[in-house]
Amino acid sequence: MPIERKSVKSAIIGGSAGFRFLAKHREELEPLGTITTPFGNSAPVYRYRSLGTDFFYISRHGDKGYNITASFVNYRANIWALKELGVERIIAWSGPAAIDPTLKIGEIIVPGDLIDETRRREYTYFENLGLGFIRQSPTFCPELSSALADAVRKRFGTCRTDDVYVCTEGPRLETPAEIRKFSACGGTLVGMTLIPEVFLAKELEICYAPVCYITNYAEGVRKRSFRPGVLFEGLLDDSESAQVDAAVASIAELAVSVIAGIETKERECRCPLFMERYRRRGDIGEDWHTWICPNEGN
Repeated sequence: MPIERKSVKSAIIGGSAGFRFLAKHREELEPLGTITTPFGNSAPVYRYRSLGTDFFYISRHGDKGYNITASFVNYRANIWALKELGVERIIAWSGPAAIDPTLKIGEIIVPGDLIDETRRREYTYFENLGLGFIRQSPTFCPELSSALADAVRKRFGTCRTDDVYVCTEGPRLETPAEIRKFSACGGTLVGMTLIPEVFLAKELEICYAPVCYITNYAEGVRKRSFRPGVLFEGLLDDSESAQVDAAVASIAELAVSVIAGIETKERECRCPLFMERYRRRGDIGEDWHTWICPNEGN
């Protein structure tokens, strides 16, 4: 689709229940369709407009249901598409499992760090180029993370911000031994989606921060019997399902409220400067397309 530059500067990437947001807010959403990129087509993009709040929205796993697992999401196309639309900030929601047994099912947190256990994902735009040597501390945009944590505290009274999200390849779930390994390395959450999104966003100088809700306990954390034919085969107890559903509704509302509060604020974080060293050396120009595709726009 042809891209019309917008004044909208923020986006939300919805998680495994992201399609529910689309169904609930159908009247406020303008479908823009998929966007063609050098890396294939993005997922369908929507523009949300309501009560003075505008942002773009992508349902990571499909806009009508959970149709594509994290292993096969076209992350490069999705992040490129949002950059093309003028996005400067991305809030990403994810529903990881708890490695730390003190976490509660349905609890909403803002994680602080990542461990990469993915195997075969394409998580850079700079293949065969001398670019992309970017620091990863802090892992997520501190301004955006702080705004999310403040919103969680305002609603629930408290918010954990130091959790470490272990991102696995999937689509299979993890073995008990893997969970023990992740715990020994400091991991407190395990999921499949934040990598490579955050790394790609940084390469395009976009602020990125996740907000997570706990969907279940990871393998071996709590004793759970195998139950065929149900979500996670028994790792989520029936009595906990309502807490997860409530968290899904809350996380969307929180993300929207944060965007409403920051949309007009200038960025004062380091995210717009991740490629500054390459600018100063003359390796790249102001047109970000040419960083990745040298002939783009010529």
